[in-house]
Amino acid sequence: MNVRRLIPSTALAGAVALGVVSLSACSGTSDAADKGSGGKLDVVASFYPMQYLAEQIGGGHVAVNTLTKPGVEPHDLELKPKQIGELGEADVILYLKGIQPAVDDAIAQAGVQNTVDAATLTKLEEHGTEVGHDHEGEEAHHEDEAGADPHIWLDPVKYAEVAKGVGSALEKADPAHAADYEKNTDALVKKLGDLNTEFETGLKNTATKTFITTHSAFGYLAERYGLEQEGIAGMDPESDPSPARIKELQEIAAKDKVSTVFFETLASDKTAKTLAQDTGLRTDVLDPLEGITDKSKGDDYVEVMQSNLAALKNALGAK
Repeated sequence: MNVRRLIPSTALAGAVALGVVSLSACSGTSDAADKGSGGKLDVVASFYPMQYLAEQIGGGHVAVNTLTKPGVEPHDLELKPKQIGELGEADVILYLKGIQPAVDDAIAQAGVQNTVDAATLTKLEEHGTEVGHDHEGEEAHHEDEAGADPHIWLDPVKYAEVAKGVGSALEKADPAHAADYEKNTDALVKKLGDLNTEFETGLKNTATKTFITTHSAFGYLAERYGLEQEGIAGMDPESDPSPARIKELQEIAAKDKVSTVFFETLASDKTAKTLAQDTGLRTDVLDPLEGITDKSKGDDYVEVMQSNLAALKNALGAK
């Protein structure tokens, strides 16, 4: 990611300072006994993948507020002083460190007892712009882009591991409803297991294993199902590729019989469409599921992931 772009200007420092003032009187609000919202557990989720877990596992016992509203690119989020202040009033904060530095900074100031970093609930790995290829001249590029990849929710198996951790956190925060949280967690883990089986079966036999995508968000998914991701950009969905990278992708597309260049719904599709036009390839959407909007091909995580599977099967020539 382009950290310089992600971290807001000095306005954030002022916002955090204002938030800290608001938080100073709220340090004890993480106790479930003090629940607001009609007796429900107040859960603040940083962006959609965390919101989905909170809603699925919390059910009717939680009131979920999401910092990243639909249509906002999560990497670009800048928090308002009011949002920072409200963080301290949460019973539970659920976020994924490394996706949104502005959120990471604000949460560090909030001091809420039940703060859950999803990145600690599974093993993060380093993914470069691609996974598994050994093309000439690629090593230096890979080293430039490598880093801890936070996009764990795009692997249903890792997402299920995170779900179990979130379930345990809600049980701890609200022991009176622990049995319901455990039941809901088990149901979600089963749903994610079924989704994993769909991906395993659907991508088992394909004409090619390589796919090109604007945003290098699918490293875990590629690794899980034996595919090879070739990203136009790195972890930052809006960074510009070098001319050398474009030339390299054109060569990879020809060599590996790539048919499709994928773009996403919350970032510009200009580079993907230009590359596709220059190489005679199709374009399609592969959704990194950082938010649900009217453009999403599905109403929730599972439906959009199933749409992603259909797009991959078509692009890779699944048999």
